[in-house]
Amino acid sequence: MAKQTIATIEGPWEVSFQENRGAPSNVTFESLLSWTENPDETINYFSGTATYTNSFDLSEIQEGGNYQIDLGDVKNIAEVTLNGQNLGAVWKTPFVFNANEALKSGENKLEIKVTNTWVNRLIGDAKKKPEERITFTTMPFYQGDEPLPTSGLLGPVEIKILNKK
Repeated sequence: MAKQTIATIEGPWEVSFQENRGAPSNVTFESLLSWTENPDETINYFSGTATYTNSFDLSEIQEGGNYQIDLGDVKNIAEVTLNGQNLGAVWKTPFVFNANEALKSGENKLEIKVTNTWVNRLIGDAKKKPEERITFTTMPFYQGDEPLPTSGLLGPVEIKILNKK
C-alpha cells in the first residue's frame, strides 16, 4: 500500500502545560520544535504533559478511504483526540493513528497530549536551591550541566491516506 499525504498541519499550535511543573500554563508555538529549543527557560526544563491543539480543514473525505494521522517525531509519548474522539496513545515509532472514524470533511479539531520523561526537570532543578525545586529525589542523579534530552511534538503532523496500489 502506498501512503499519500493529503494535508500537513502547520502552526500556530496552542500549547498548554501541566500545572505546577514550572512552565507557563498556555503558550503559542508558531512551529513545532523541541521544548529544549524554546527561548523560555521554564519550557526547556519542563517535564510532564503538554497539550497541543490545532484545527485544520479538509475539503473532501473519500468514502471508504483509509486515513491516518502521522505525528512524525514525538518525545516521548503521545495521545491523540480528533473531533472529540480519542484515537489512542503510542510510546514508540511510528507515531501513527487510524483516523477513519473521526476525520470529517470541513473543520477538524486536533488535540495531541505529549509526555516526556523527568530528566529535563531533574536537570533544571539541580541548578536551583533545594527550596526552589519542583521535584524531589533522594539521589542527585544530575548536576545541572547535562545536555537536555529532546522533548515534545516535533512533527511534521500529516494526514495521510493509504492507497491500494
